[in-house]
Amino acid sequence: MMKQQITTFLTFQNNNAEEAMNFYIDLFDNSKVIEIHRYGKDGPGKEGTVEKALFELNGKQFICSDSFIQHEWTFTPAVSNWVECENDKEIEQLFKRLSENGDVKMPLDNYGFSKQFAFVEDRFGVSWQLNLE
Repeated sequence: MMKQQITTFLTFQNNNAEEAMNFYIDLFDNSKVIEIHRYGKDGPGKEGTVEKALFELNGKQFICSDSFIQHEWTFTPAVSNWVECENDKEIEQLFKRLSENGDVKMPLDNYGFSKQFAFVEDRFGVSWQLNLE
């Protein structure tokens, strides 16, 4: 497999990188874990948590990690994942699952630039823009 030059990297600070990764893989077709490396008993992160995981969401590669350093920052809605949906059923399902225990920035609606659009921050703090042309 050829390496991609630019890959989105998600830094989790609550030891929930694997939970988030598995949630996303379950949500999108053509998705899988490619490889996962865990922190060992000698650290620096909590044993068994994700040091670095490479995964695909509908064929696009992502990397995630459980940070052993508690940063002053976290995810921001200023950077989000744009998802082109194929039909009403898909956008409605994604909206429902991603907004569950999350924060709806813009509810699913027609905003003029799109037939259906929503902006959601999921329960892990990652932002998603869902679009149906």
